[in-house]
Formats: sequence, structure tokens, C-alpha cells
Amino acid sequence: MYSYKTRGTCARSIQFDVVDGTVRNVSFEGGCNGNLKGIGKLVEGMPAERVAELLEGTTCGPRATSCPDQLAQALKLAIEDQSAPVAK
Repeated sequence: MYSYKTRGTCARSIQFDVVDGTVRNVSFEGGCNGNLKGIGKLVEGMPAERVAELLEGTTCGPRATSCPDQLAQALKLAIEDQSAPVAK
């Protein structure tokens, strides 16, 4: 389970899993409850790279970011983390 502290949004954090390259169990702490539950359901089971590609750059009003954009940033970090070589 990944936990990502958001920046510049009403949501305070995002929790999610990436299993075999797919997004699972997305939940947001804070923010617009119904909209964020909907985003979680829409991306469930999708390839993490595709979700990040689709959501990156989404803005919220005058803000330079949004909860979907923050999810994209979190997923990019998780993908990078999973592709890092394991120290032996």
C-alpha cells in the first residue's frame, strides 16, 4: 500500500496499491468525497502508467494541480519505485 501526501489540493493524502502494474484500492483523505470515490472506481484495475498519463496536468479552478493530478504524480513515483533495482 502506498500513501502519498498531496500538495495544493483539498485532499490531504492518497492511499493506493499497484499490483502487477495495475491500480487497486484508491482512497483519498479529505477532498470532494463523491468525486474522489468516483475517480477511485474509474481507475480500479487500469494500468498505472495509463492512469498517470490520463490524469497528469488536470487542474482544479485556479490551482495548478488537482486531486487527479496528484494521483498521477503518486502513481509515477510508485511505478518508479517498483522499477528500481532491488539491492542484494
